[in-house]
Amino acid sequence: MKKNICWLLVGASLLVSGCASELEDLLACAKVAWKGFHKVADERTERFQGKVQEDTARCRGSEKAVALRGNPWIAWQNYWATGDTATKGPESFWRFKHLNPNGRGVDGALLDLEYQRLELIKFNLFDNSGTYKDYVLGREGIDGAALRLWSEMRLPKEHPQFKAVGGDEKQLCQGELVRFRTLSGICNDLRNPLMGSSGQLFARNVQFEATFPDLGKNDLARNRHGDRLGLLKPDPQVISRKLFTRGQTEPDKCRDGQGLPGYSAEAECDYKKAPFFNVLAAFWIQFMTHDWFSHLEEGRNSSEMTSVGCAAQMINGVEKPLSPDEIAKLGCRPADRMDKSFIAEDSEPQTFSHKGKTYLTRSYKTTRNTVTAWWDASQLYGYNETSRRRVKRDPKDPAKLLLVSIGQRAGAGEGLGYLPLFESADPINPQWASQEATAFPDNWTIGMSFYHNVFAREHNLFVDEFRKRSTAKPGDDSGLRNPARPDAVIRYKEVSADELFEAARLVVSAEIAKIHTIEWTPQLLYDEPLYLGMNSNWHGLLRGHPLVEAALEKIVVNKFGKSTDAKKAGQWYSVFAVGPGIFGLGSRVYSDDAIFAKYDPKKTNIWSLKNPDHVNGGINHFGSPFNFPEEFVTVYRLHPLVPDLIEYREWNKDSNVIRNKIPVVETFRGRATQAMRERGLANWALSMGRQRLGLLSLQNHPRFLQNLELPRLRTATGKIDVAALDIIRDRDRGVPRFNEFRRQYGLKQLTSFDDYVDQRLLKDSPERKEQERLVKILREIYGQHKCDASKFITAAQMNNDGTSINDCLGHPNGSVVDNIEDVDTVVGWLAEFHRPHGFAISETQFQVFILNASRRLFSDRFFTSSFRPEFYTHLGVEWVTNNGPDGEMKEKQRSNGREVEVSPLKRVLLRAIPELKPELDHVVNAFDPWARDRGKYYSLEWKARRGAEPDTAFRREKP
Repeated sequence: MKKNICWLLVGASLLVSGCASELEDLLACAKVAWKGFHKVADERTERFQGKVQEDTARCRGSEKAVALRGNPWIAWQNYWATGDTATKGPESFWRFKHLNPNGRGVDGALLDLEYQRLELIKFNLFDNSGTYKDYVLGREGIDGAALRLWSEMRLPKEHPQFKAVGGDEKQLCQGELVRFRTLSGICNDLRNPLMGSSGQLFARNVQFEATFPDLGKNDLARNRHGDRLGLLKPDPQVISRKLFTRGQTEPDKCRDGQGLPGYSAEAECDYKKAPFFNVLAAFWIQFMTHDWFSHLEEGRNSSEMTSVGCAAQMINGVEKPLSPDEIAKLGCRPADRMDKSFIAEDSEPQTFSHKGKTYLTRSYKTTRNTVTAWWDASQLYGYNETSRRRVKRDPKDPAKLLLVSIGQRAGAGEGLGYLPLFESADPINPQWASQEATAFPDNWTIGMSFYHNVFAREHNLFVDEFRKRSTAKPGDDSGLRNPARPDAVIRYKEVSADELFEAARLVVSAEIAKIHTIEWTPQLLYDEPLYLGMNSNWHGLLRGHPLVEAALEKIVVNKFGKSTDAKKAGQWYSVFAVGPGIFGLGSRVYSDDAIFAKYDPKKTNIWSLKNPDHVNGGINHFGSPFNFPEEFVTVYRLHPLVPDLIEYREWNKDSNVIRNKIPVVETFRGRATQAMRERGLANWALSMGRQRLGLLSLQNHPRFLQNLELPRLRTATGKIDVAALDIIRDRDRGVPRFNEFRRQYGLKQLTSFDDYVDQRLLKDSPERKEQERLVKILREIYGQHKCDASKFITAAQMNNDGTSINDCLGHPNGSVVDNIEDVDTVVGWLAEFHRPHGFAISETQFQVFILNASRRLFSDRFFTSSFRPEFYTHLGVEWVTNNGPDGEMKEKQRSNGREVEVSPLKRVLLRAIPELKPELDHVVNAFDPWARDRGKYYSLEWKARRGAEPDTAFRREKP
């Protein structure tokens, strides 16, 4: 039957199409359909690697996709319609969009992305807390990848809530521990109360044996790197100064990021710009990481100090000490020192055997996440008792955060107030004095001041709306319930200030997660496949089709979610969850079995707060307890995003005029708070909203970060090179070097530094020549060696012919090869010049996102089965679902060919800073530069929208 359908498809195409190339493409499609779906790998060495067969490439992207199959980069970026208008295919006779070239291209990309997610879930979960042996071996007849309960996730006896969850007996969170997000993050998973809480060990996404390569703990690491690696080898400050420093055409106008006196608008610091992403987006990710992870304890590492380099460099393959003249030329500082990282465990890990292989039970060293791993807005609300003491609530209405008036500045939002300052009695470090009072005050910048104030206003606006409804209808059901009395209706007038405060936290946390998922990330990865992919993570691909959506949700939660089979609990769960989406998964429980019968959720939804299986039912950890891995931390080293100078504008004057150029370094710590109070949220929003951020690329780090004053260190220089420190921290925490990192994540390896050059560029183009220049510097820093084909270097992948990968990487034995294996991971992805259209990050970083962006939603019950009025209130569910209290709103203009909702951050800004409405009326995505014309289909052009033509950012653009 399948064969007949395939050849019928080909015959029809021959009759109605006169285009030879399309006939060839359709024939390839028929062959692909005949072969069926690609099998998910059984072993990690058989992984998909983002590459496809020739027929698949031709079906989805015609000759272009076929021609680029030989490079190491993912295939889907070459499919039809995965870029801008120029990537769209020819007109087709197919009316069904999924069969025409553009539909085949985008659908093919989504399919490739799902294959990558499936294999990442299958091969890249490595928990450090002691559960990994069970993950490999299974337990009591349950496949390891289907396990849902771990003794290591029990609360220990010394925990204050030990007895409340059951003590030495079977532990189950209940009562007040179930109602809201707890301060320390316990009891998100009712049966694994310790999971994701503050102080838990960071996980890994790579095999434990691949971590800490500089220790040379196994033959593969020694064969891969020889004796070439160390904490300061190659020298991190030399790497920073040669590969990270921004070049300046007019250095006197930049002054290493200090700008000109009086914040003159004539200042100029060159940087490579991303035309489709703004400075608000750069600071947004700092705001996020403060919530997700931290290695520090109250802003400090250990008391032991260590060098950060500026001692040696490679010359003709030999490492030699830097001379004083060379140090002066580079501008690095040998006397810089930094406090060492905290290490939780560094004893030899235990081992176990399975099917003839020996496994480590954890990585060679471990570190702790000192904040909660949940998306719980802990940077605003706290993650332990000390941080919560820094959060100030309004004494007049304790459901609110305390906000205070600042002067008489114009603007409707000014009446909403600003966060108060820390007081002397608050538990803070001296460097945090004069900052706004908030739970996570470390590394304070103008961007942190902005977002903390905006979401404090949003919290209070939710409380105001709730109070408004309570006044209008005090006896109505608020939706809230108490697990101690689950059947008792809690009316609006009965909701306490503490209950409302915690409900508001749930709402704000979910809003932030939604903004990141469907607004920030689709602008970071600005193309059609990722727009659809990220929206499917949240809403599902079947949004607007409630019957099918409900049927799939039932299958996912009730069938695959409860399975003891690894394939069903993992692969099939992930695939089918794409339909209804992850958010809200399991928040409805269906009583009937008539999956495709006429469906009425009001009659069949039997979800009950009394039933822990309902409260907890939507989560899936895929056999491994959730926490962020160290590899996730490293891909968020995004300092090139930040410009040296902020182009300051004022909302109530001509927005097209840049009035000042304010050095970012002048808006750190207490000076950020001062700048916010002097100039106001609206002006900073406009300024950062209109300005482009920096490209994640080599030689594009802010100069001020290489010379950052850090008085708390009390060193001879009082400064630190943050770019060099990024490299040291990755090495210190055992992140594999770039090539092995890619292999571990299921991507193709590079075989020389020349592979970084984008082969799609014309050979004589300036862009290609610049890439070739940077590749020469890579070779100069990391060097070359004579390869030995007898040395096998990885267990993560095999060559295409099934042989083991060796030191020569396909080059002849004994030849001189690039030390591509030694490249630091952060250096490697900054050197990835070949990227999918609209990607502000590299494909290597993106691979880490595919896995972890999904997991942090799948694992969190407040985003799945506990997204309900019993926790959020009726208003809270409405607020998160519709992006506010006023119902769903649509943009007047279409975006990339479709009708879109008014985005969640835009709605937040319109509420918190209403004076920006005239400016925001033109904005579709709040992270796209506000004055840019978005074009018709994923344009990256830097072109002014109508009304912004006089903007000096467009008129003064350098060629």
